[in-house]
Amino acid sequence: MATVQSHRVRAGRGTELWLLVLALAIGVAAYALVGIGVTDAVPANVLGYGAGMAVLAFGMHLVLRWRAPYADPVILPVVVALNGIGLAMIYRIDLARSGRVGAEMFAPKQLAWTAISVVLAAGVLVVLRDHRTLRRYTYTAMVLGLVLLVLPLVPGLGVEINGARIWVRSLGFSLQPAELGKIALAVFFAGYLVTNRDTLALAGPRVLGIQLPRIRDLGPIVVAWAASLAVLIFERDLGTSLLFFGLFVAMLYLATERISWVIIGLLMFAVGAAAAAASLSHVGARFDVWLHALDDDVFNQLYGGSGQLVRGLYGLASGGLFGTGWGQGRPDLVPYAESDFIIASLGEEIGLTGLMAILVAYLVLCQRGLRTAIGVRDGFGKLLAGGLAFVIAVQCFVVVGGITRIIPLTGLTTPFLAYGGSSLLANWVIAALLLRISDDARRPAPAVLTAAELAPTPSTGTPTVDTTADSTATQATRTGAATHERRGPGGADR
Repeated sequence: MATVQSHRVRAGRGTELWLLVLALAIGVAAYALVGIGVTDAVPANVLGYGAGMAVLAFGMHLVLRWRAPYADPVILPVVVALNGIGLAMIYRIDLARSGRVGAEMFAPKQLAWTAISVVLAAGVLVVLRDHRTLRRYTYTAMVLGLVLLVLPLVPGLGVEINGARIWVRSLGFSLQPAELGKIALAVFFAGYLVTNRDTLALAGPRVLGIQLPRIRDLGPIVVAWAASLAVLIFERDLGTSLLFFGLFVAMLYLATERISWVIIGLLMFAVGAAAAAASLSHVGARFDVWLHALDDDVFNQLYGGSGQLVRGLYGLASGGLFGTGWGQGRPDLVPYAESDFIIASLGEEIGLTGLMAILVAYLVLCQRGLRTAIGVRDGFGKLLAGGLAFVIAVQCFVVVGGITRIIPLTGLTTPFLAYGGSSLLANWVIAALLLRISDDARRPAPAVLTAAELAPTPSTGTPTVDTTADSTATQATRTGAATHERRGPGGADR
């Protein structure tokens, strides 16, 4: 059957280029304003800093033009803007602590991790030509994800910091393997669910208008529940436990569209959280800090008290609607202001208005991920893109909810903003995977000619092809045929 080039689809790389210029301007301007606010002078290295960030951003843009020309044009600029704002805030906190004895400077390390992360993301785009390749490694990803989760429990390798055993240290470097484990587990969940979704979606009794799963089909969610509790118990990591279980339940809903799975997941999470709060001291302490943050005995506890949380709330209150201005607040009064509490630090200096703009940026990033999931043609890609978008969304909700005292603190980091090499590496890889999937989702399929279009004309005897004006029915036929050719018999991916 003859094919012709379909109508021209805009790749969006020009739009991405202009948005990248805007994103870089935001990050560099924030960096310069920090210097002006603290020292009354623009930082001496602002040109070098701007040039370095521009090389990384435009280098990634060129890789997209080369390997993924139809990738979503909004994802990369949003990520670059968030990364730049985070670097400026970390630099601001470094300046505030620079006069203290033994103060550690985090901004240079974060800048180095940014360069490594962008290079790794570019490598993912170059090496991974088709996201469906990952489906071949479904169970390998499961093993890798579980190994990364339990790695901090290995004697001599894992280290305990602030009561949580979630780090591994070797050769002078520290790494949080669960950050990379969440990507491997997302690949496994997507591969497993796309294979078994018919069984999980269609079988089971119907009770009170809700179709419930069969008892034997509850195995996957029970395993995920047990694994998340194991992480909570042995590693004392409430955040990773919540993220791991929430990711599976969300992808299960995406695969089956059954609200019963969400209800069962929420009930199991509530039971597990209540049991953990009653039996595990570190979980119970988190709930005490959440519920009684302003009590004197809780606030004045030497370890595990609410001092950090309350100081963060004071900082947010001090910022008000428009903030104190870059370099004019006191975010250094909050412990771990550059990592766990960077949202409170930003809220103090750029105010509620600035925080809302940052949250809107996250909303746009998640929306583009979900839009990619809707547009991509294969089930594995849909689940993987939706799961990765949910990872970013739930991290933002858990972090902001904990800092604003909506939910207990969990210890997760804010994607792209907070200090942490592991988090930055993992989230840039997530961005690269979303870009790769979006390239397939937005790439136009070749149009298939209908019999009417191939009919010879009376005068020339040659087929006529109208590629500029298609009827609605013809366009639908083309799309369906192209999709059938792409997916093969029975809807299976070729």
